[in-house]
Amino acid sequence: MDQTYSYRKKDGVTALQEGANRGRLQVTVLTEDGAKPVENAVVRISYTGVPDSVLEELKTDSSGQTPVLELAAPPLEYSMEPSEEQPYAEYTVQIRAEGYEPEEIAGTEILPDVLAQQPVRLRPSSAGEFERIVIGPHTLFGDYPPKEPEAEVKPVDETGEIVLSRVVIPEYVVVHDGPVNDAQAKNYYQRYKDYIKNVACSEIYATWPADTIRANVLAIMSFTLNRVYTEWYRNKGYDFTITSSTAYDHKWIYGRNLFDSISRIVDELFENYLSRPDVRQPILTQYCDGKMSQCLDRGWMTQWGSKELGDQGFSVIEILRYFYGNDMYINVAEEISGIPASWPGYNLDTGSVGPKVRQIQEQLNVIAEAYPALPSIAADGIYGEKTKEAVRKFQSVFGLPSTGIVDYPTWYEIQEIYVAVSRIAELN
Repeated sequence: MDQTYSYRKKDGVTALQEGANRGRLQVTVLTEDGAKPVENAVVRISYTGVPDSVLEELKTDSSGQTPVLELAAPPLEYSMEPSEEQPYAEYTVQIRAEGYEPEEIAGTEILPDVLAQQPVRLRPSSAGEFERIVIGPHTLFGDYPPKEPEAEVKPVDETGEIVLSRVVIPEYVVVHDGPVNDAQAKNYYQRYKDYIKNVACSEIYATWPADTIRANVLAIMSFTLNRVYTEWYRNKGYDFTITSSTAYDHKWIYGRNLFDSISRIVDELFENYLSRPDVRQPILTQYCDGKMSQCLDRGWMTQWGSKELGDQGFSVIEILRYFYGNDMYINVAEEISGIPASWPGYNLDTGSVGPKVRQIQEQLNVIAEAYPALPSIAADGIYGEKTKEAVRKFQSVFGLPSTGIVDYPTWYEIQEIYVAVSRIAELN
């Protein structure tokens, strides 16, 4: 099987070129710490498997971003039902920038009608190391071990294991990139939201109905927060939060691209998890694909089954309760770690005044020091047109709807970027 495009009847590149389906790609190049954009990086795009045949060559702007490219993709129907045909095209992204080591990412996935976002972090040239990242197959297309069943609620009182006193959204999770006992596998610190986005993009298709995506994201988040809450692996003597093995946890793929439709839903829901009555811990919501492996008899969700329900118009909670039972409900974490201030509970828009507006203005000004495309504004506590424009520009740079309104996702994205930028400023 051609792992590049997997078209059975003809060469994959030819098939893509002949097809009318198009996906979109934007590359964002940052420094190794993720705090600053890299301007004027040269980005070359080619078909994976044909790296010397460059389709596009672009440069990043002051926000470290390339223009959005349209690229050939397989037919939409390949990702809408189980198929032997690979539903995404694979591209290779090569990046070079003065003062940094070059990098190559092979296997960036492009789906039709969806924006793929490829983040890149460059090491300084003093590192002396060229990095080549190979993105493995999507779990719905590749061959991965099925989940080993576990109890969905951990009997912590019986075992005496230490657990957290309340459900907290962590700032970071530590991902062990391999099976539990693989001592050679690397551990990676990942922002919680980035980890959830990566897993969701690795395990479901971004072309699916929005409520199907929401149901799967909630299951991924609840499972992850169960690992955090029970300190599952740390209580067994390991120094990580979760693994990247599908036999134990979720598939997380180092360096992979994200999809806009999934990212926005994670931004919308990241404070949530799944609960049952009288159970304090987030539920370990296990699932399987429903085609290559079956799990309905275990009371688990099937990914393809959730897609079928989404097609039928089932809501998020209806999808979840269809699989997990009618006593499953959506809960909200008690605390979010690593942010200066929690969401005030209302949008900030033209005419808003007060300390929350001033705080956002001050944070945007700090971010603007690292991102020159963002304008500096007066921190006067009044949400005028200049503040609205600064918010709109921030949203455009960080992949949010450019409304100019500080809504829930925008508030938390500002908090996270502000923390990242200010930490690096303190170190320098």
